[in-house]
Amino acid sequence: MKKQVAELINLTDEELKAKLEEAKKKLFEMRFQHELGQIRNTASIKMVRRDIARIKTILRQRELGIRR
Repeated sequence: MKKQVAELINLTDEELKAKLEEAKKKLFEMRFQHELGQIRNTASIKMVRRDIARIKTILRQRELGIRR
């Protein structure tokens, strides 16, 4: 998990925003698949939600000047 955060920190704001949009689309697709009963690993939805939260946290920290 620390490795994933370290990788995200090294990305630029534009790259983080692109990853955020990508993760949101993935979450939407996964929720849709879940409703149709096509997804087997429902824990992956939780992982994507956490990824979105991590990205949002890093972006907000940069806004506040806490992180570079």
